[in-house]
Amino acid sequence: MSVKNPIIAITGSSGSGSYRVGTVFSHIAWREKIQPLVVDGSAFHSYDRDEMRRAVEASAKRGKHLSHFSPEGNRLDLLADFFKAFAETGGGRYREYLHTQNEAREAGGKVGGFTDWKQVPEGTDLLVYQGLHGAYRSAAVDIASLSDFTIGVTPIVNLEWIKKIHNDTLNRGYSLEEVKAIIENRLYDYVRHITPQFSNTDVNFQRVPLVDTSNPFVARDIPALDESMVIISIKRPETQDFPYLMKMIDGSFMSRPNTIVVPGGKMEYAMELLLNPVVKNMMEKRRQLA
Repeated sequence: MSVKNPIIAITGSSGSGSYRVGTVFSHIAWREKIQPLVVDGSAFHSYDRDEMRRAVEASAKRGKHLSHFSPEGNRLDLLADFFKAFAETGGGRYREYLHTQNEAREAGGKVGGFTDWKQVPEGTDLLVYQGLHGAYRSAAVDIASLSDFTIGVTPIVNLEWIKKIHNDTLNRGYSLEEVKAIIENRLYDYVRHITPQFSNTDVNFQRVPLVDTSNPFVARDIPALDESMVIISIKRPETQDFPYLMKMIDGSFMSRPNTIVVPGGKMEYAMELLLNPVVKNMMEKRRQLA
């Protein structure tokens, strides 16, 4: 953790919608006139897409689980080193994972591969990580302790699967059967390595659809934000002015002393109301050191 070079970590599995928080941070950065660097956790996978398929098959033959959700599927040691380097120096090495044909074409690489390692740009004020292991904690590595603020994005699991199925089949070239196999393989690691992270976060955003998602494998579309409610759970409720939040967000209400529920269409607005003061406070403390 660092006052001079702060880190915000967003954790959520594939299909969680964590990219929405990245959009929120772009708005906050514009208002606060700061330069954030957003790093995708996929950049720290252990294998490219083809290597991962072979590694998963080899692990299955040995009776073991391997997925992008498991620690073994990722270089969490390099992620920890990256966080430490940024906190100490404002620098560090990162790369990008090429999810789509367009990304691969622009980077001159292959789909499912990585770019070369590169240095954090000079003048970066804030590191924002969004990926699978932003609040991961184990005896071997403690990623959660290395960031200054952690955010969980965790829709109910059927909605998460619907979003993953649509994204992977429409944008990444997978068949429905391939996505089903990936989901099935990941369940073991989801329970052991993803869900425990949401007990380590400072705030969780959980989207709950108000339409039938009982069979995600036949859903023709993704439930819209306006067909959902979002449950926002805050670890330290004393840091929030809940009456102010409910006044600002139409249709919101408190369900528990640390929980506010907002209409789905207000999710990004609620995120900005909650997170803008966090970033502003970080930047004020940072400027005091200058």
